[in-house]
Amino acid sequence: MTTTAPAAAVSDPPVFDPPVFDPALPWRQARSVALRPEPFGALVYHFGNRKLSFLKSKALVRVVETLADHPSASATLVACEVPEAQRPAYVKALADLARSQMIERRETTA
Repeated sequence: MTTTAPAAAVSDPPVFDPPVFDPALPWRQARSVALRPEPFGALVYHFGNRKLSFLKSKALVRVVETLADHPSASATLVACEVPEAQRPAYVKALADLARSQMIERRETTA
């Protein structure tokens, strides 16, 4: 009679779920992200997960670079003079950047 040893339990590595993007909250460019200016906007590289993204407008680059200077992403859009009609597209772009960990929630000091 032969017996088979039980298979070793293999656990999957923990999965990181980036926070859901809420433009009313404070955000910043992720600490492990670098922006490289380009004529079309910028290349965005995350040194941790090795993702590369493109920011296709200089206005979006300005928004990402100044997120940490404002109390919320929405306030950043106002400060960067993004026209109100274009703000939903910017919010979508910022949500995509949050999902890919290019921007991160910023803790506020009380």
